[in-house]
Amino acid sequence: MRCVGGGLIGAALTLVACADEPLGRAVPPELDAAAVLVNEHNVLSAIVSVRARHADNVIVRYRLFDAAEAAASETPAVPITDETAAIPVLGLLPESRYVMRPLVSGAGGTVTGDALELTTGALPSDLPSYVASGLDPSPGYVLFAAGKYAVVIDNAGRVVWYRYFPNGAGLNFMAQPTGRYVLRPPAPDPAAVAPWVELDPLGNVTRTLSCALGLRPRLHDILLEEDGNYWILCDETRSMDLTAFGGVPDAGVTGTVVQHVGADGALLFHWSPFDHFEITDLDPAALTGATVNWTHGNAIDIDRDGNLIVSFRSLDEITKIDGRTGAVIWRMGGRRNEFTFLDTPTPAFAHQHGARAYAPGALLLLDNLGDPAESRAEHYVVDDASHTARLAQSYGSTPAVVTQLGGSVQDLGGGRTLVSFGTAGRVEEYDAAGRVMWRIEGNPGYVFRAERILSLYTPGVGTAR
Repeated sequence: MRCVGGGLIGAALTLVACADEPLGRAVPPELDAAAVLVNEHNVLSAIVSVRARHADNVIVRYRLFDAAEAAASETPAVPITDETAAIPVLGLLPESRYVMRPLVSGAGGTVTGDALELTTGALPSDLPSYVASGLDPSPGYVLFAAGKYAVVIDNAGRVVWYRYFPNGAGLNFMAQPTGRYVLRPPAPDPAAVAPWVELDPLGNVTRTLSCALGLRPRLHDILLEEDGNYWILCDETRSMDLTAFGGVPDAGVTGTVVQHVGADGALLFHWSPFDHFEITDLDPAALTGATVNWTHGNAIDIDRDGNLIVSFRSLDEITKIDGRTGAVIWRMGGRRNEFTFLDTPTPAFAHQHGARAYAPGALLLLDNLGDPAESRAEHYVVDDASHTARLAQSYGSTPAVVTQLGGSVQDLGGGRTLVSFGTAGRVEEYDAAGRVMWRIEGNPGYVFRAERILSLYTPGVGTAR
């Protein structure tokens, strides 16, 4: 605060207003209290709580007890609100003694608090372990679901973050552009509708995310937005007479609905394949059962023009949908293909996963069964106007593997691509020439989706989905 006065009245006001602040100088921060707490979800992290006055933000400087001060690391700054703040300290080693010091800053400078000590606990005995290696991995960490745990590993394979779920973590653990994690753990009752769960970087559940109109959320993909709204894939099942196609008179046909749901739960957009597709878009051989997995949507993304890119596995199709009107803009692949594929075998892709519109006119996907002998990650250059798609790059593991289920791709920039080969149990990072730059050694199990992030403190921020 700047003090200004004039005359006798002004001078009196100045004395009152500046009692706590020297003339022309901001008040130095005051750190009234600080403590370090364990994180109930994860022994590899801690929470430093502070109470401070005249301060805007706080960081924590931390190191192993026996390490020199020069080896200390620092957390990102956390704003102080109502004179309090809680600062996550992430990526610690298990069963290790640490020294932590809060540093509070404001207009009047920075004050360093007293040393706080914490000894981290032992890792859970059933937490999976990994080994990873590579000549030149991209920076950051890789996350995925593993049994009852959501895990994040570093480039050596060390688990640096985890969260336990008693009924399992589900198949799909992802980071979001909002700096949060999401996953859809199974409900205790298999018949119950299981919502998605949003987690903060400490693993706390911040909210649940469901479909509107009572539909069942699919585990395959979800996209959160900064304003709290989200795009979600949902199951809609209708009874249909399929006797004309060799099926039963009351088949339960399940199609994938796309919804845009507001932060308050309001339905902002609703697209149903029952309004736009035909049952015969599916291979007739798949129409004979009592239940029909008609479309099987397994990925959703926003193209650079604001429209939706949706992958329908059962149809072997990628569809572009107008994000405002719901009109189908184009259909790529499958029985209703509208594209000419260039430099591409036929079929171009089949039973694909993880489709992402990572750049203007660019599409990345895992082609599970376009070649029945080898699953591959494929980059396509797409021309909306001419309806042409050219295969620009394709990466496969050595020796070749096939995953009929699951798998993912992520564009890392600079020609780098992270690929999970689903049930084949391989997670690898490739450079632009297709060389393996990093991999998880051995077989990590079924990794439905692997995703690289830059920071444990802001997961998903600054990286492609």
